[in-house]
Amino acid sequence: MKKSILPLVALAALTFGIISVVRSQPRRESTAPPSPPPVSSFEHTVAAVGLVETSTENIAIGTPLSDVVAEVLVTVGQSVKTGDPLFKLDDRQRQADLAARQADLRVAESLVNVNAAALDDVARQLNFVENLRDKSAISSEELARRRSAVETAQARLDAAKAQVASAAAQIKMIETQIERSTVRAPVDGEVLQVKVHPGEFAPAGVTATPLVLLGRLKPLHIRVDVDEHEAWRVRPEAKATAAVRGNAELKAPLAFVRFEPFVLPKKSLTGDSTERVDTRVLQIIYRIEDDTLPLFVGQQMDVFIDASDVKTAMANK
Repeated sequence: MKKSILPLVALAALTFGIISVVRSQPRRESTAPPSPPPVSSFEHTVAAVGLVETSTENIAIGTPLSDVVAEVLVTVGQSVKTGDPLFKLDDRQRQADLAARQADLRVAESLVNVNAAALDDVARQLNFVENLRDKSAISSEELARRRSAVETAQARLDAAKAQVASAAAQIKMIETQIERSTVRAPVDGEVLQVKVHPGEFAPAGVTATPLVLLGRLKPLHIRVDVDEHEAWRVRPEAKATAAVRGNAELKAPLAFVRFEPFVLPKKSLTGDSTERVDTRVLQIIYRIEDDTLPLFVGQQMDVFIDASDVKTAMANK
């Protein structure tokens, strides 16, 4: 009896161990991604990544003068026309300089009137002497002195007129600076970013962050980076589509605009300026034909370019 019980106990222990091991194994459940990856509809495809931008390219607005911002006249999303003011710099110092130069101009104009009167006086005296019938009534020395006085008065008048011209030029220069203190839109478009506020100092020249970012949103363009190894497969007449990242169902046909003829190094993802980048890319500009898609400037899209014609041409050769 004992001999028959031991094998049964061993069998039960083995069965229990197998069941425990099976139950302790992790369960792998198949999960579907929230959005399926984009799939090309072309038989042969050049796949690339594109960046949405405005049709005017993104215009980084700066200022030609360094000063404190007095007033910001636009908001993000606002439409502007060419020449519309975007923001103003503090121009109180320039206005004061303008008033001083205008006073200098009035003084110079007064000197012109004074010297003109003096010239007229000595010219009449010289004319009186030269028209005397009796030439012996005045000495040649006196005649020469009066002629010299006329020349001196004429020189003083010319100098006063030059001061007027100089003062007027300085006024024009300051008026130009005052006009440049108001930064205006160079093209029609929409305000994409405003990174300047009243009271902040706006430096002249190139800045790391644009003071105002401007561009035309209709139509939108997409800048596509194609690896240099596949650049030969892209043709201007080839069809192309772009899919929104996160929702592959949102697709838009693309229309070729131009090639950027200079092949660029692929941008580094680390930001390290010393990093070597061996891959170069050809940039292609396409126009997004469907303007109903919810797209934003700076958004990345997956781009597929039809390369079937290239494949067929290579096969025929």
